[in-house]
Amino acid sequence: MFGIDDIIGVGMKILDKVIPDPAAKAEAQAKLVELQQQGRLAELQADTAEAQELTKRAEADMASDSWLSKNIRPMTLIAILTGYFTFAMLSAFNIETNKSYVELLGQWGMLIMSFYFGGRTLEKIIDMKSRNKDDK
Repeated sequence: MFGIDDIIGVGMKILDKVIPDPAAKAEAQAKLVELQQQGRLAELQADTAEAQELTKRAEADMASDSWLSKNIRPMTLIAILTGYFTFAMLSAFNIETNKSYVELLGQWGMLIMSFYFGGRTLEKIIDMKSRNKDDK
């Protein structure tokens, strides 16, 4: 598990690479330190732990002998996107749809997409940090 100091170190390195302007970089680094002092980076640490748990869950699913365990998440994403697309097509042809269903499907779709695509970005950052720590 990574501590808050590790997260700060990764954040500082990212800021160094992303922000070329020294004044803007110093301001962003000061904001990061301020967040650390306010204790809000503990939330980020909890998010990191949650992402690692999601990864373990996905790995356990893939290690299972059950076809359903391996495919339930992608099938759910396909079903939700199909429903969302159906509502979009109905609305394109001026057929009245219940907006609350469309919003609900959109929220579910974003949740599932963030599992597939958002969590992977965080994992890559953690892997880079652990490789840098091992190299030292």
